Amino acid sequence: MNDSAKVALRILGIDPGLRITGFGLLEKVGNRLAYLASGCIRTDAKDSLPGRLGTIHAGVRELVAAHKPDQAAVEIVFVNVNPQSTLLLGQARGAAITALVASGLEVAEYTALQVKQAVVGNGHADKAQVQHMVRRLLSLSADPRPDAADALACAIAHAHGGQGLGALTSRGLHVRNGRLIVGK
Repeated sequence: MNDSAKVALRILGIDPGLRITGFGLLEKVGNRLAYLASGCIRTDAKDSLPGRLGTIHAGVRELVAAHKPDQAAVEIVFVNVNPQSTLLLGQARGAAITALVASGLEVAEYTALQVKQAVVGNGHADKAQVQHMVRRLLSLSADPRPDAADALACAIAHAHGGQGLGALTSRGLHVRNGRLIVGK
C-alpha cells in the first residue's frame, strides 16, 4: 500500500508550562511525518493563577477546534528543584489535559526521558539537540523555538509508536523519579 492510500493521522503534542505552553501539530501518513503547525500559548504573569490556567485551557481548546487533531500527547514532568514550581507546572498540565479531554481526545503521556530517547536516541539529550533533531525529522528550515520543539518532539515520540506510560507498565517497566526502571 502506498502512502497516498494510507490514512493521515494528526497528532497534537503539548509541552505544558504555566508561563509558556508549547504546542506542535504534525501529520503522520504511513512512516512519513509532516509538520503542520507549532507555537506557544503564553500567560500573563500579572494574572491570577486561575486566570492563567483558564488561558491555557482556552488556548488548547482553540487549537483543537482549529486543527482537529486525532490524537494528543503531553509531556510529563515528575521532579523539579522547587516544589512550588512543580505544583504550578502540574496545574498547568492539568489545564491542558482537561482541555484535550473535554475536546474528545484521548491523551497519551510521555516522560522527558521517553521523548528525548524517541527523538534524539539519548534520554539525557539537551534542548539544543532536541531542537536540531526535530528540525531534521520534520525537514524544517530552522530550529523551532524550545517550547514548540519540545511539543513537536512529544508528538514525534507518539507517532513513532509510543503509547505513553500505559505501554511501559505492560512491559514490566516503570518510571520512578523521572527515570525508567525495569521491574518493580
